[in-house]
Amino acid sequence: MFQFIFDLFKKKRAIEIHDPMKKYLIVGLGNIGEKYENTRHNIGFKILDFMAKKEELCFETQKLGDIAVYKLKGRTFVLLKPNTYMNLSGKAILYWLTKEKIPLENLLVITDDLNLPFGSLRIKPKGSDGGHNGLKDTQNKLNTTKYNRFRFGISDDYSKGKQIDYVLGKWTNEEQEKLNERIEKSIEVIKSFGLSGMNNTMNTFNGK
Repeated sequence: MFQFIFDLFKKKRAIEIHDPMKKYLIVGLGNIGEKYENTRHNIGFKILDFMAKKEELCFETQKLGDIAVYKLKGRTFVLLKPNTYMNLSGKAILYWLTKEKIPLENLLVITDDLNLPFGSLRIKPKGSDGGHNGLKDTQNKLNTTKYNRFRFGISDDYSKGKQIDYVLGKWTNEEQEKLNERIEKSIEVIKSFGLSGMNNTMNTFNGK
């Protein structure tokens, strides 16, 4: 009887370990290179770097990106920072979804958004690319607009014709003072996505 229970437990653990529904791909979009560090366009990288430091994780450079793995309450979060530059982000996302056998509904892509006030958070299960090149390539490579995205507001406080300079510019001192709190909240979003699901995460964090 004991052996039967032990075997049953082992089978259950094996299923849990290999259950793709408990594995998530969290992608922070950005551009590699020192000149892009701490720019608004790299908020995806910044959020994952902040999370890795807080949870004492180490990123390792692998194919098409830097990878760190975070485990929480039976869930596995594969954190990806593509090294393909923003315009080819979809290539890395598709590769790691396939390699890790992660279902599309367990993908969350973190990006900056000019149409949201600074620090605003918006989580959606689908939508257009909104003119964002990283999302545009992701949509093209995945062949769908139905993937989860987490937009971090950077506002649109720039002069006419200065959009690129603004997006690739550094945070202001005022923004820097508020940024850590907003990033902390963003980490809560990531954890909630894996633990509570997309709908609960949207209801809890959208507009917060």
